[in-house]
Order: sequence, then structure tokens, then C-alpha cells
Amino acid sequence: MRLKLNRKIIIETAAEIADQQGFDAVTLTAVAEKLQIKKPSLYNHLESISELRCELVIFASLHLKERLAAAAIGKSKEDAILEIARIYRQFAHEHPGQYQSIMASSWEYKETPSFKIATKELMGVLRAVLCHYNLHDEDLTHAVRGLRSIMHGFVSLEASGWFTQGAKRDESYLQLVRTFIYGVEKLDHANPNKK
Repeated sequence: MRLKLNRKIIIETAAEIADQQGFDAVTLTAVAEKLQIKKPSLYNHLESISELRCELVIFASLHLKERLAAAAIGKSKEDAILEIARIYRQFAHEHPGQYQSIMASSWEYKETPSFKIATKELMGVLRAVLCHYNLHDEDLTHAVRGLRSIMHGFVSLEASGWFTQGAKRDESYLQLVRTFIYGVEKLDHANPNKK
């Protein structure tokens, strides 16, 4: 039976290529070959490689958001942060091309409305978890940035081949996230506006 081509299949195929070969391997030619179709058929669904890559960034952002949101269900504070951190790192390991697309190419598409929505939803999961602490306005924004920076910094260094000696990487990551939690808890207790 012949494949019924649509945007969803094309984007999912691009995500597979990215995860298997790297984000830079995502081309219209590569997608057409993987789908066993002629490249011009893709132009019935997409205008350009730029559009495909933008859609891949959005797809990957929402994929990560869904994983993080599911991890946070029924948990709060330390338990939620630890689980989100675990799933974030797991996603980066399991979907390296998708993760790379989010981190390396996002700002190229920052004015695209659907990209803005996907990014807001992804960051919204971190905000929702951290708002269980007594953090508001700028303090909450700082905490969201801090948590994302810690997670991204670790998985990026890890992907680049660092952390090969001595202590186990899992334990290093856990200690790093726990240190962040300790700092957030100190802010929570020190806030004079605590309810």
C-alpha cells in the first residue's frame, strides 16, 4: 500500500533522521529518500528546508514539553524537579538530534508564532514546577533560567565527551540538581512575602 504523505509524517521522518544522524543531516533529499518518494513530492506539503527545520524545532520542543509535563504529574517541589531533570537528560540522550534542533536552531525561528507558542509551553512546565516555591516575578524567572541552564549545561558537556573520569555521571548530575534545589529552598524560606 502506498504511503499517504502529510506534514506530520514528513516532520516525524525528519526527527528520526536528526536523532540517527544529527540535525545537520536533515535535508529534503534525506527525508525523500527515507520515505522512498521523489523530492518534489515534499513541496506539496512544505515550501523549503527552512520550513521543515522550523517545524522540526517546534515538534521537538513540544515532544520534550510533553515528556516533562508527564514527569511532573502528581509531584511537587523537590520530587518534581528531580524527575523533570531526569527526564530532560533522558530526552537529550534518546533524541539527540531533536535536542540539538531545540538548542542550536531555535532563535533562527523566534519570530514564528507557532514556535513562540511551543517555547512558551515548554518553559511553562518549568515555571509550573518552580512556582510551588515562594518565588514570584523576577525570582521565578531567574529560577527557571537557572534550572534550564544546569540541565542543558550538563547534558551538553556530556554529549561533547566530558565527564569520562572518576565519579559516576548520574551521581554528579543528581548532586548538581540537588544543589540547585537547596538554593531555591533557601530563597523560598528567606522571602519576606511568604504566604
